[in-house]
Amino acid sequence: MFNQDMYKLGSKRSVIREIFEYAKARSAEIGGENVFDFSIGNPSVPAPECVNESICRIVKETPSVQLHGYTSAQGDRACRDKIAENYNARFGASLSGDDLYLTCGAAACLTISIHALACAGDEFLAFAPYFAEYRVFVEGAGCKFTPVPAEDKTFQPDFEALGRALNPHVKGVIVNSPNNPSGVVYGEETIERLAALLRRKSKEYGHPIYILSDEPYRELVYDKATKVPCIFNYYDDTIVCYSYSKSLSLPGERIGYIAVGPKAADSKALYAAVCGAGRVLGFVCAPALFQRVAAECDGKTADLGVYMRNRDLLYEGLTKLGFSCVYPDGAFYLFVKSPEADANAFCARAKKYELLFVPGDDFGCPGYVRIAYCVETETIRRALPLFAKLAEEYKK
Repeated sequence: MFNQDMYKLGSKRSVIREIFEYAKARSAEIGGENVFDFSIGNPSVPAPECVNESICRIVKETPSVQLHGYTSAQGDRACRDKIAENYNARFGASLSGDDLYLTCGAAACLTISIHALACAGDEFLAFAPYFAEYRVFVEGAGCKFTPVPAEDKTFQPDFEALGRALNPHVKGVIVNSPNNPSGVVYGEETIERLAALLRRKSKEYGHPIYILSDEPYRELVYDKATKVPCIFNYYDDTIVCYSYSKSLSLPGERIGYIAVGPKAADSKALYAAVCGAGRVLGFVCAPALFQRVAAECDGKTADLGVYMRNRDLLYEGLTKLGFSCVYPDGAFYLFVKSPEADANAFCARAKKYELLFVPGDDFGCPGYVRIAYCVETETIRRALPLFAKLAEEYKK
């Protein structure tokens, strides 16, 4: 006999992966140029030149045994120190290398952090819309996952709903800004309000309520006026989960880090719990070469101008056709209201035109679809006439 919960997860992929695999199969049938796959957040912009330069230099200068050997379980100390120093310079924080745990991407960050915090009977909240795998990560740690609705039309956190959801069993609130799937950014006023509420409730319940800040899109903002607040500067009991997959266009290399707030309650013990969770889950010693590459390229980005152009082209094109969508300040997704109540039916109808996107049900928002615009700009241009045909079906 084997674990039935694991069987269920393994026998049916996430809806995003199901559509991604469908796109690959369909491309083999009719040619990739005829399939318009907007399903997955796979960066289409090449990694910045510093990535290749760093790889070549590191491989050339570092003895092979050293380069490809084990690092410390939590990551190479010099790399952690360098990333912490850069983080502090950019955000005015006070991290040290001892607060960082290098990981195999954002999923490892979140699962480790949740397992480090999770005790029997704990509950974790997340603002909808949320990344679909949050539920899997939380329930996999034996905890309760509870979505908190967002404000209508803006997808900003609904603080009245959050207040009703908070209770003594809540161990953490997962925050994702810029948000996947909406592209919404939580500004300073939002973070201040969240911090004040959680401080008050932590005092009332007699234990910290942690913010788990999932930040793979932190650098992906397109307007100069848009700022992504550093949550460490607003709330002490914070764990930051970061991935280089999007900023450096390195999703296949699986590299990121957990940063434990140095002012968090029992921060050293919390960091030890992170190390222990990494050990239990098997996430020790992230890829050694890319630890070094990440440390050297930290803070750099791929060409964000491409994503900004794609956003504007797709947003303007779809809204002109009558589709409704919150304007995204960051990430590389549009979260579009389905023209019929069942977003799955809308996605099925779109498949007739080889348009592939993800229904919002698993993001906690039925009636919406996520459209990833991290594709080639020409793909969007060629897709817009097909979106027009799709829109016409709802005008009959």
